[in-house]
Amino acid sequence: MPQLSLSWLGLGPVAASPWLLLLLVGGSWLLARVLAWTYAFYDNCRRLRCFPQPPKRNWFLGHLGLIHSSEEGLLYIQSLVCTFGDVCCWWVGPWHAIVRIFHPTYIKPVLFAPAAIVPKDKVFYSFLKPWLGDGLLLSAGDKWSRHRRMLTPAFHFNILKPYMKIFNESVNIMHAKWQLLASEGSARLDMFEHISLMTLDSLQKCVFSFDSHCQEKPSEYIAAILELSALVAKRHQQFFLYIDFLYYLTHDGQRFRRACRLVHDFTDAVIQERRRTLPSQGVDDFLQAKAKSKTLDFIDVLLLSKDEDGKKLSDEDIRAEADTFMFEGHDTTASGLSWVLYHLAKHPEYQERCRQEVQELLKDREPKEIEWDDLAQLPFLTMCMKESLRLHPPVPAVSRCCTQDIVLPDGRVIPKGAHSLTGRSLLGRKRSPSARVYDPFRFDPENVKERSPLAFIPFSAGPRNCIGQAFAMAEMKVVLGLTLLRFRVLPDHTEPRRKPELVLRAEGGLWLRVEPLS
Repeated sequence: MPQLSLSWLGLGPVAASPWLLLLLVGGSWLLARVLAWTYAFYDNCRRLRCFPQPPKRNWFLGHLGLIHSSEEGLLYIQSLVCTFGDVCCWWVGPWHAIVRIFHPTYIKPVLFAPAAIVPKDKVFYSFLKPWLGDGLLLSAGDKWSRHRRMLTPAFHFNILKPYMKIFNESVNIMHAKWQLLASEGSARLDMFEHISLMTLDSLQKCVFSFDSHCQEKPSEYIAAILELSALVAKRHQQFFLYIDFLYYLTHDGQRFRRACRLVHDFTDAVIQERRRTLPSQGVDDFLQAKAKSKTLDFIDVLLLSKDEDGKKLSDEDIRAEADTFMFEGHDTTASGLSWVLYHLAKHPEYQERCRQEVQELLKDREPKEIEWDDLAQLPFLTMCMKESLRLHPPVPAVSRCCTQDIVLPDGRVIPKGAHSLTGRSLLGRKRSPSARVYDPFRFDPENVKERSPLAFIPFSAGPRNCIGQAFAMAEMKVVLGLTLLRFRVLPDHTEPRRKPELVLRAEGGLWLRVEPLS
């Protein structure tokens, strides 16, 4: 057997058994990896010194725990803008660096980089994976690019136009409830609760052509979606439950799994039923039948979609995209609508001007419904919506992981491996208090010309912008227009405290009073 000299370890010649050689090779590989990681970490730390940073809690925690999901946390982030201006560095623990960006010019290289170079942050989004699968929100690389190309036609205005009828019907159901509750004067309502049910009702009809009557009676499917959203937001605050194995041992983890199964079973059943319809009817006959009903729902579009090679989406892919649309479409729109109603309640002069705009548009029309061509005829209402989205964006931040160095306009570099985070409500803000004032005239066409387009990105920007923004804006205009036509919205006696979760909420709900108009 060959001899191996280990004199450098203070040992004499020993028999070089295969196990010993394997141990040495493995130990050398591990040591090389540790040294390489240590050097890369040290190099990143050195390169990040060009970014100013707030005082850390300590060397191990970094800045972890300084920002909470609360009004105080948002005010603290706002203070960072006043202190550091355009950008600062933030450490989560001793090794996870986040570059916080507050200026439109600095965010552009991040948002407009190819999606493969700046994918979404995997830590938080991984909590959604068992529910949403590899849909557009969570997928990356070639799969994301292929699905984005295939799904873009689903949001063409010819597909969206028939949904206007659904938007009108869903908001009419909500308003009937409000009329009943306010029959003796005014009603104090949690806008998030009522509008979330309305958007879920609307989405089920647009995605599945299914009416669960969830605004009038309980729905297991709707309850499961609301539960999943709440559980993901709760898990985000529980650092030690980030590990899947530990999380699924808890009561919340088991509830999450049960709700996932219920949602997946519902979506799978719709897909299978629709697949059985297609072969017997034929694609052309199916489309003709749908044309007569004037609605092609989201599942139909997904089933009929093909890529440039003629390849269709699998059932698993269709389920992921449908579940993603249900998740992304209900909470974000409900948040946006709730906050714009809050602002209009606080500014009755703007509310009255919006109301007059809608009344003028629909004055000779019965029934009072908003149609697709009406959307462009509501300029002041649109300005009020956009100003609310600026101050209270439904998704408060954009997070990206840099897989390559990203060069900022001033020459500084966000190094590979670091994350970037942008607070949407902070972009383009001046340090003066006037930036926090609700002023719809910021979005007057003349004023918009003077501002960077990236100062206002409620639907993000670049390759990974929100594919459903036209759908969301159309639904918001219908709901807001009809609400102001029928009700006066008044502020509650308590001022809401913001609470950023999956979307921007209010602690304990966002309560407003509504009075029916004669």
